[in-house]
Amino acid sequence: MADITTLFVSIGLSEQKAKETLKNEALSSTLKDAISQAQNVVGSAAIDKATGTLLYNMASRLKDTRRLGFLTEYIAKRKITSELQLSAALEFVKSHPQDPLDNIAFESSCGVGVVVTHEQIEDVVEQVIKKYKNQLQEERYRFNMGLLMGEARAGLKWADGKVIKNEVDLQVLHLLGPKTEADFEKKPKAPKAKAPEKEKQEVEEAANGEVKVEAKSLMEQLRGEALKFHKPGENFKTEGYVVTPNTMALLKKHLELTGGQVRSRFPPEPNGILHIGHAKAINFNFGYAKANNGICFLRYDDTNPEKEEEKYFTAIKDMVEWLGYTPYAITHASDNFQQLYDWAEDLIQRGQAYVCHQRGEELKGHNAPPSPWRDRPAEESLILFRRMKRGMFAEGEATLRMKMVMEDGKMDPVAYRIKYTPHHRTGDTWCIYPTYDYTHCLCDSIEHITHSLCTKEFQARRSSYYWLCNALDVYCPVQWEYGRLNLTYTVVSKRKIIKLVEEGIVRDWDDPRLFTLTALRRRGFPPQAINNFCARVGVTVAQVTMEPHLLEACVREVLNEQAPRVMAVLEPLKVTITNLPAGSPTSVPVPDFPANEAKGSHTVPFSKVLYIEQSDFREVMEKGYKRLTPDQPVGLRHAGYVISVQRVIKDASGKVTELEVTCAATDSAEKPKAFIHWVSQPLECEVRLYERLFLHKNPEDSAEVPGGFLSDINPNSLQIISSALVDQSVAKAKVFDKFQFERVGYFSVDPDSTPQKMVFNRTVTLKEDPGKI
Repeated sequence: MADITTLFVSIGLSEQKAKETLKNEALSSTLKDAISQAQNVVGSAAIDKATGTLLYNMASRLKDTRRLGFLTEYIAKRKITSELQLSAALEFVKSHPQDPLDNIAFESSCGVGVVVTHEQIEDVVEQVIKKYKNQLQEERYRFNMGLLMGEARAGLKWADGKVIKNEVDLQVLHLLGPKTEADFEKKPKAPKAKAPEKEKQEVEEAANGEVKVEAKSLMEQLRGEALKFHKPGENFKTEGYVVTPNTMALLKKHLELTGGQVRSRFPPEPNGILHIGHAKAINFNFGYAKANNGICFLRYDDTNPEKEEEKYFTAIKDMVEWLGYTPYAITHASDNFQQLYDWAEDLIQRGQAYVCHQRGEELKGHNAPPSPWRDRPAEESLILFRRMKRGMFAEGEATLRMKMVMEDGKMDPVAYRIKYTPHHRTGDTWCIYPTYDYTHCLCDSIEHITHSLCTKEFQARRSSYYWLCNALDVYCPVQWEYGRLNLTYTVVSKRKIIKLVEEGIVRDWDDPRLFTLTALRRRGFPPQAINNFCARVGVTVAQVTMEPHLLEACVREVLNEQAPRVMAVLEPLKVTITNLPAGSPTSVPVPDFPANEAKGSHTVPFSKVLYIEQSDFREVMEKGYKRLTPDQPVGLRHAGYVISVQRVIKDASGKVTELEVTCAATDSAEKPKAFIHWVSQPLECEVRLYERLFLHKNPEDSAEVPGGFLSDINPNSLQIISSALVDQSVAKAKVFDKFQFERVGYFSVDPDSTPQKMVFNRTVTLKEDPGKI
């Protein structure tokens, strides 16, 4: 170890840097090889610090170590002498992964043999100074000198940056002379130009969560450049991508077929309903394709016939379209069953797969015993695999396994297993079905996917993804991982949601207390709000856990712009006006959006019998209470009247059942402290109020909830008000139509509604004002 440290120090590394390098086994091994090869070139001469620095930088940045000797020779022979040349050299070998390298093209791309004379530097700098002469003389040393450097460097690609800077400084000094006291004063800031009214409005809309602005920001996040994703056809530039002798030819055919188009896919399993985490995946896959003028497939990963149902296929498609995306094509893994089987036979014949008889329980975990059948002859495995296809083995008696080790250490993943279950699309044609590890990358290859985007837990399968495509010598896409989105106070596991349904805790997958997408739609969440939420979460690589109130805030922003206002009373108290003037209007106009009355209005009946919220009346006055009391009048929203209590009527138990009041026009009465909502001649409806389903943030965490998630149910997660009252303007509303019940919250029409009685789900409450009672 001390000898290696001394070796690293001998090329110019500090002792501390040398010791840090030793901690990185791969880097220290590469650097050691580079030094050894450089010494073979220079002989007995010592490697100077400049050369040593280039060797270190090359070793730390080179991905394809096959090029180590090639680049080391250029550095040792001082053909590559600067960091700029090294960067160009690394980019060239990255872009040309296959042998043989074109030495002439390589040397041209990284400036080998290019000599930039001092006269050339002088001439270029002189031209740049001349271009900005007037501005320089006006601003003097407060001028942005970086602009001069940038333009000079652009015209002198391989020149030494220090020499260029010295020349710029010299010529500027010659033009302006030495600095004066005025040159040391700070440059005054230019006043900000006033934003045009339209631009200002767009900024305000962005702050208010306007959908088009949010969507644009999501699209900006998903631009290929921002994510540093590879360009179509440049798969080999991605770190970890495996290049074979046939890779470049396959990529060439791929580009001919796709025309360089970005292609992604959303590949759900049709054995459950999509949840809020899938919303991020949908936005990422479809959004990335859309942002880069590409296409996205909706591909059902239907390789497990035991758990798949038609309702899941339909619901998945509905949710993708509900979020605003249209698949380029809807495909199924089962479309390719025959091709996948043919490739499996090919894999066996190549000696890369074998039939195994270890039982499923033996293969569980990461320390499964090696298969005693791993080295059986390919001919024997082929015969047995064909027998598996013909139904000559029982379930679990045989599997086809691939000869490879996954990134997490798991050995020889299963490619095919036996299942005597009819498939929803292929019926009884097959009794062997491919696994995810076998199917996914090959379906991506068939569809010529450019960017296979998946959540972080699939990172351990990346190596098997590349291995299988290369083992079969087919086009290999690139797998990219991103962090999944989780929410607190919920569960999204299919198994756990099924348990909640079976236990009668929730009604079904679309129960509004869940965070499945069908549940959120039923509750009244607009799709734009969910997309905006995904945009705010961002295109993160790390796993993200968010609070539900952040999603609810996005919902309020969208509904504030989209949901017309109506009046509804959840806990009615009858009010009779005893002095309503004869000939008073029998209806009053109510604006759909009071903040913007140009967006329309509706009329509601007005008569002497009204209903108000029980909470809007208190028999005994309390400090700070601003609504109706026997001594305090209150205004009626939109009606133009102020009412005052004359008589409080109670039942036998002392409960207030009715108020008799008098009214006065608002323009003649003293201004009341508050205005309340009301209904007259209303419709009776059912209202469902939802709270969080679970009491704790992490109901699946045994440390937080020792009794398990079923023990953490909030007993008050659903409150049903069967006799609420709503104004008649909603009578023709359709399922999922959304409204703001003034002063109450946002509500959506539930599918349980009938012509006789409407049902409303509370989507979210209004923004709360703690000072308002």
